[in-house]
Amino acid sequence: MARQFLTGIGLAIALICAAGAALAQSNTTAGQGTDNNTHPMLETTPQPPFVASDPSNEFANWAVAVVAGDWRSSQGQPIHAFENSRRDLFAAFDRAGFATDNMTALSLAPAADGTFLGAQRAFAAIESVARRGAAGCLLYFTSHGSPAGIVWGPDGMMPPAMMNRLIDRWCGTRPTVVVVSACYSGVFVPALARPNRMIMTAARRDRSSFGCSEDATYPYFDGCVLEALNDARDFLSLSMRATACVNRREREEGLRPPSEPQTYVGAQMQALLPFLQFSAP
Repeated sequence: MARQFLTGIGLAIALICAAGAALAQSNTTAGQGTDNNTHPMLETTPQPPFVASDPSNEFANWAVAVVAGDWRSSQGQPIHAFENSRRDLFAAFDRAGFATDNMTALSLAPAADGTFLGAQRAFAAIESVARRGAAGCLLYFTSHGSPAGIVWGPDGMMPPAMMNRLIDRWCGTRPTVVVVSACYSGVFVPALARPNRMIMTAARRDRSSFGCSEDATYPYFDGCVLEALNDARDFLSLSMRATACVNRREREEGLRPPSEPQTYVGAQMQALLPFLQFSAP
């Protein structure tokens, strides 16, 4: 059992246990798709294994992957919210001080010719960029979700235990921030909790999040992260500001029950995160 911070409506200190056998659905297989050599949504450029760190910027040698896992509404109609988040979060983290050479933005939506990236190529792309970030990892997933996990491509589902195994492979013991923006995304907290990780989710494990309709620019949580990045100086303040923004929007619009975004901070990250500052806007 590790020391951790857990936030619902506010930030509180709590203890939680790692997930048990209930998350044994890790053998669920994500959609494979067409394994082409190129894809228009695979926004990464081959780089040397590591990029030299800028001593004036704590995040210059972190790896960043932003992934849009779905492109449809709950009724199956095309939407742009996840794609907008993928595009604009990539740009916002670039402005915050992360190095573009160590970043990738992936879409699992079909390309114009009907092909799509596929789960295995997405995994490989994230692993490739993770190798270039010797100092840490930032992984941001935005998609639809259920109590079983998040949608990962046309026919795939990413359950919590599978995501944990992949993050272990991609980032190991490096400082790692994982953001899961989806309904019921709180189910990921017990499975992903580690001393070297911070986890932010858009909702409690038993709650929906909002903003995934045809007329939405961003899911509410992603929009609030983008808004918070204008003023947040580090990941801890980003979490608090984004959570306050979500709570305010849901209250003003009378949305019930509230999604209650969650934040976990492992013991190692509690000591480290206050010293990792975003670049000034």
